[in-house]
Amino acid sequence: MIKILTIVGARPQFIKASAISREIKRHFCKDVSELILHTGQHYDDNMSSVFFREMEIPEPAYNLEVGSGKHGKQTADMLAGIESIIQKENPDVVIVYGDTNSTLAGALAASKIHVPLVHIEAGLRSFNKRMPEEINRIATDHVSTLLFSPTDKGLENLVKEGFQTTNEAPYHIDNPGVFHCGDIMYDNALYFSKLSDEKSSLLESLKLKKNGYVLLTLHRDINTDVPERLNAIFRAVNDISEKHNIHFVIPLHPRTLKKWSELPDSTLKDIINNNKLITIIPAVSYFDFISLEKNSRLIMTDSGGVQKESYFFEKPCLILRDETEWVELLEIGTAKLCGADENKIVQGFQELIRKNDLKFPEIYGDGHAARFILDKIVANIK
Repeated sequence: MIKILTIVGARPQFIKASAISREIKRHFCKDVSELILHTGQHYDDNMSSVFFREMEIPEPAYNLEVGSGKHGKQTADMLAGIESIIQKENPDVVIVYGDTNSTLAGALAASKIHVPLVHIEAGLRSFNKRMPEEINRIATDHVSTLLFSPTDKGLENLVKEGFQTTNEAPYHIDNPGVFHCGDIMYDNALYFSKLSDEKSSLLESLKLKKNGYVLLTLHRDINTDVPERLNAIFRAVNDISEKHNIHFVIPLHPRTLKKWSELPDSTLKDIINNNKLITIIPAVSYFDFISLEKNSRLIMTDSGGVQKESYFFEKPCLILRDETEWVELLEIGTAKLCGADENKIVQGFQELIRKNDLKFPEIYGDGHAARFILDKIVANIK
């Protein structure tokens, strides 16, 4: 039996991990056992433990309780804790997801003590190395044994960096296996969408009408830690809500809520707080968030995962970043890059809200990415 150590630490990773855990339970329980290591990068209940309960992910065998902090110290604390647990548990393979500091720490710890590393969501690139996530994803890819890309573009990026899609087993760090698998978040979108209808009553409690509001999420430090950008985004939100008489729902990451409360521009905060068309709420559970996504009119976000989910649920999306790793959305035309430019956000909203002919072709696989990944692990990890 193959022993997997899954490393997670942030909200999107809990969601992604649920697809693999669910598939192990259903179809691979005779071949695979899984231990989950939670770094504690997200420690708020609505950002962490509630996800394990809702999505029936096995409770973490370990929680490092690292919490927030500067990149160097946070990553170093994770690295030391993960290395110790790998040496104790002696897994056959380590799985990491995405591009967080938890991902990087897990990748470094596993590769340096020669445990095969699986990177799910490999090959994604924003081509902006000022983003910590870009450094994390590049470094992780280049120490992995099995790389699973959710998109054709991701696979192309890996080939341009010297990876060979023609490598043959046995795979190892110097001869990695590179695969296009589809997106496990699409697996989850299909699975959890129906459950959200049963488990979420948030729309009723907030008195929201289907397709009658905009969903906004913010968490990246390029927006939250730069007052000029955060102000510009909220000015645009206020302008759009008034001009179009449309409601905004803004579930704020705890860190973003803190940064918003610390902004020196009390006038803008008063305007936002007094605008009856703007509702700011704490971070919500996954089922509630899916309900907010699929019943919205349009989504505005700086989250990579939410960009994709906007596509899964066929919603136009304004990307509050200057670049995106999900370039397919721009090419198809369902999303627009706006950064934190007030005018671009307002203009982008006006353009997308008027389009009635948006197409959402299937570009993220068939909803069975988790099974594909586990088939490859079972076949190639001895």
